[in-house]
Amino acid sequence: MMELSETETCYLETRRDFAQNALLSWFTAHARRLPWRENRSPYQVWVSEIMLQQTQVEMVQNYFMRFMERFPTPEALAAAPLEAVLKVWEGLGYYSRARALHRAAQKVMEHHQGRLPADPKILRTLPGIGPYTAGAIASLAFNIPVPAVDGNVRRVLARVLALPDPSPELLESIARAWLPELNPGVFNEALMELGALICRPRSPQCSVCPWRELCRAYELGQPEGFPVVKPRKPLPHYDVVAAVTMREDRRILVAQRRPEDMLGGLWEFPGGKRQEGETLETALRRELQEEMGITLEVGAPIEVVRHAYTHFRITLYAYECRLVGGEPQCIECADFKWATLDDLRTLPMAVTDRRIARTVELRLGAQED
Repeated sequence: MMELSETETCYLETRRDFAQNALLSWFTAHARRLPWRENRSPYQVWVSEIMLQQTQVEMVQNYFMRFMERFPTPEALAAAPLEAVLKVWEGLGYYSRARALHRAAQKVMEHHQGRLPADPKILRTLPGIGPYTAGAIASLAFNIPVPAVDGNVRRVLARVLALPDPSPELLESIARAWLPELNPGVFNEALMELGALICRPRSPQCSVCPWRELCRAYELGQPEGFPVVKPRKPLPHYDVVAAVTMREDRRILVAQRRPEDMLGGLWEFPGGKRQEGETLETALRRELQEEMGITLEVGAPIEVVRHAYTHFRITLYAYECRLVGGEPQCIECADFKWATLDDLRTLPMAVTDRRIARTVELRLGAQED
């Protein structure tokens, strides 16, 4: 593991006061007004930090306000059905965060009398809380002097010391060296803000950076050269099929994903991946036989949805279908139902299935007209 040299350690010590004062002065003048920064509680800090994982601030703001309105306390969140939590979360993505947040709220109620613990080590025992999130909650909510190194902070610190590929442990030691005992949460938040607004991955705004004179990457004329960005592997692509199977009473078959599966707990139009050599229609008939034990007649295509996840991309083809054999059962799903249009509007779905649901709603509405 890479460690700080004597020279680097001395540099951090001698520039500590300047680093703190410059950053905090900048933050006082330029901090964004965000809903979780107004009259915040430990619970609000916790929810906002979970939502902000791998998600941009602009997208999180409205979700955060809706979530707080629906689940204003850990008690309200813990008592809610998971399906209700997933519905409020719908469209924000990375649904494992919502499931973990829900489980963690139940643990807070069961083991911590409804109060989020302040100790970072105890925080890390809760589902969904890793080293960064524990540090962020402990410092922002409880003013405990612990570092919180997210992707933005990693980039800032790597540039300040011109470190090509610093380890998490090294970055935490750098952050700790400059972390003030007084208001450490404000310092951590300011450092995150600096990375988000000024020390950006591309085209960093060095001319207005409060740490410009501290930054070795700037001095070298290579601010974008640190940390070294590893080339991304091409994302694999999969063709996926989905069945929109309607009965004579206009109810549509939907299935709930198993908790342990990707997008667990969400509802979908059943289907799956096309295997090599299969037509889309053949894949759909096979998937419904394997997943729910039914035989379908595959009709016309009604929607095509393209979507990118973190590690792969899909093209989802939805088809009108008719049940011709068997009764639905949960072989590879958690639950199923014959849903009305009102049901489709209220069930939590991934963005791909929500797109199909809206198309179905429009088509059925046009038929009624």
